[in-house]
Amino acid sequence: MTTTTVSLDGLRELAGFRAQNGCAISLYVDLDPTISPTTRETAMRVHAMLDSAAKSHGATRPDLAHEVKSGLKADFERLGQYFDEEFDRDGAHGLAVFAADAARVADDFLLSPLVPLIGRGNGAVVAVVGRERGRVLALRGGRFQQIADRTEETQGRHDQGGWSQSRYQRHIGNLDLEHYKTVADELERVFRALGRPRIVVVAGDETRAEFADVLSSELEEAVIGWTSADAHASDGELGEIVQPFVDEWRAGLENDAVARWREEVGKNALGSAGWAETLEAASDGRVELLLHQAGVKRDAYRCPACGRAAAVATTCPLDGTTMEHRDDGLDLAVRLTLAYAGDLLAVERQDLDPVEGIGAILRF
Repeated sequence: MTTTTVSLDGLRELAGFRAQNGCAISLYVDLDPTISPTTRETAMRVHAMLDSAAKSHGATRPDLAHEVKSGLKADFERLGQYFDEEFDRDGAHGLAVFAADAARVADDFLLSPLVPLIGRGNGAVVAVVGRERGRVLALRGGRFQQIADRTEETQGRHDQGGWSQSRYQRHIGNLDLEHYKTVADELERVFRALGRPRIVVVAGDETRAEFADVLSSELEEAVIGWTSADAHASDGELGEIVQPFVDEWRAGLENDAVARWREEVGKNALGSAGWAETLEAASDGRVELLLHQAGVKRDAYRCPACGRAAAVATTCPLDGTTMEHRDDGLDLAVRLTLAYAGDLLAVERQDLDPVEGIGAILRF
């Protein structure tokens, strides 16, 4: 098993899975220390969940073929072994495990609980810049990962020798400028390699103006905050300083998305409101951005042949197949949106209350 933080690309990969002959297991574990204070207690909770799921979806299910039951048994055992021998919580607050062949057993994976976590603690690059410092870090899973280090003690910076004061100052200024250019070039490389994320610059007052002058216009536009930190600040302390800028930027994105959605719905244009319109649009591949309130629930229906979804019981308009009842309407909307390369946004605001907690901005 491999572990990763939640990303939109990761959800797209999971959304594309559908078991043809066996089953898919989705297991969500809350790692809040008040609920699971130790690894041992976490393992005990997980084993209880797995035992319950095995009884509900294993030998007692007459509709499952023998090989499917055997596969489920092996997967439940593998999950139990993982928590007993391999699992390392390492500061995580939650874990979702997906296995092929409330543990949930179905023909697809349960993804909607992960949508509010997309990009949380991720997606920002931090440049720590000084006259000799030049670190570039990526914020991933709420932690920093160093991408590049252009920190250097430039020869000649600390020895004036026989130079005049003015000549020495010009020399130091040139060294500083070259250093800032080197850091800016590295930042630009990382910026493009990581898909143009937002940037927070940590620099002292004496450095900020000079470093800003060497940034390209594209990097300038990507900077969402300038701040300072102690020269010996740990990565954890840097995280506490940087996170408010990221949170404020994400809140702005949410505000803009909700405002755009309200405008489109208000003029009866590229917007859907409520379950019926949104599931239909998602089934047609028209959703550009799916918006829903975190935790919203709704029963819905899915065509077992083509996967099309609807809010009420009906036959599929494409192939005439009778749609099957599902208790995971939000998951249907999420998977269909991902399947057609749409984006997802779980909102904390109450703007979606009048439309049952779900809506979308449409492509057409």
